[in-house]
Order: sequence, then structure tokens, then C-alpha cells
Amino acid sequence: MSLPASDALIGKEQVPVEHSKSTFLECLQLVERLHRRLLDVIKNRLDSKGWSDVNAVQALLIYNIADHEMTAGELKTRGYYLGSNVSYNLKKLVELGYVSHTRSEHDRRSVRIALTEKGIEVRNILDELYDDHLAEIVADQVIGAGELAVLRRGLRALERFWADNLRFAS
Repeated sequence: MSLPASDALIGKEQVPVEHSKSTFLECLQLVERLHRRLLDVIKNRLDSKGWSDVNAVQALLIYNIADHEMTAGELKTRGYYLGSNVSYNLKKLVELGYVSHTRSEHDRRSVRIALTEKGIEVRNILDELYDDHLAEIVADQVIGAGELAVLRRGLRALERFWADNLRFAS
């Protein structure tokens, strides 16, 4: 027995009902494992470049701040941060000199954050890492551009589903 095509998570393929849950659960495990692997890869690159005082989660935070100036709250609501303690990591990044913070002139309770030159260097290391990996993935045909687009659509659809689920649950 198959699900209607409209119920498929990615593309138009039909998935047998008896395999749907196990496939779905495996996908969830893969997403979680991929994130952990990404953190390992980032830490490895940082260590090889002599940046041992910043961890991979903090480096991702730096990467996602990029050239934006924002509040910690904006960082979280924009979905730029994966983790449970953005305040702690931002405090550490300020102490280590990767991020600067200034109080808003209009609302003294609000603190704006931005990267320092040191933070920009770490961001550039991650940007180079992503460029290197994308080039290698394409050259080795690990995943094609079309497959990557389908994967992105599927992951975005799942993200929207869960966001809607949270928004309308109560």
C-alpha cells in the first residue's frame, strides 16, 4: 500500500506505508548526526588553523552573525542558532574578542552584537571550508545540484510543518 503522492515528503515519489515511519525516523537521525558531524568537521578545521579557543558551536554562531548587527533575541528568532545557550556562547565570544556588543541608544536594555576583526577571520575560515566542501562534493559527484535542491525543498517543508505545528498547537 502506498501514500498518495501529495503525502510524500520529498518530490513526487510514493512511499509504502509500512516503510514510511522507519524512513522518517532514519531521516531525523541522519539530520541530527549530520549536525554533529558538521560540528566535528568545523572543530577539525579550526584546530588545524590554530583557533583552539573557539568551539564549533561558537564558530557557527560567528558564521551566522556574519556582517549583520543584531540582538541576541534576533539571532535566535531568525533561526541562526542551533543550541540551547546562546547567551552563554555570546558572552564567551565577547570575552574572547570575536564579537563586540553595544547597548542600544534607544533601549538601554537591548544589546546589539557584531563581529570583530577576529570574528571575521573565523567566519572566513568557515566560508572557505564550505567552499572547499561544495567543490569537492560537486567534483566527486557525491550529490548533484538537482538532488541538493530536492533535499532543500524537503527539509524546508519539514521545517514549515514543525513550525506550523508549534504555532497552532495549544
